[in-house]
Amino acid sequence: MAVPAARPVHIVIGVLSALLALLVAAGVWISVQARGEQVRADDKQAVLLAAGTHAKNLLSLNYKTVDADVKRLLASSTGGARAEYVANAERLKSTTVANKVVQQGVLRATGLVSLAEGTAKVLVVADVEIRWDGSKSPPQERFYRWSMDVTKVGGVWLVSKAVQVL
Repeated sequence: MAVPAARPVHIVIGVLSALLALLVAAGVWISVQARGEQVRADDKQAVLLAAGTHAKNLLSLNYKTVDADVKRLLASSTGGARAEYVANAERLKSTTVANKVVQQGVLRATGLVSLAEGTAKVLVVADVEIRWDGSKSPPQERFYRWSMDVTKVGGVWLVSKAVQVL
């Protein structure tokens, strides 16, 4: 009589084991999905920060610190954008020093247009006040809007293209 009673116990244990396996699989799947969403959210924040930092680097120049300013600009760029800045760096430095330019960029907004594996497009709004030390000319305000391509290079997001938009 003991043998027939054991069969329902084996069936219950088998069903419970299958349910447990399904619950574990569902938990793993949910965890993987959540991690993917967190990575995407982290990338979005990093992309927006990279584009905003680059915009501020573009606009923030001081004739007293121009070498460090240009280094920051180069450090936040890659590809075609960086090549363009390298090609124009000496002229930018000499003009900034000769005219005693002091300008500080202010980031107003960034907006993500697209984000794919290793690339993104961001719209950036920034303003700058430009003054010239020793000049009686009043400071000038200028307003800039860019479309920036941002590329992940070695785990770091850098601006690869910056185009002014109207």
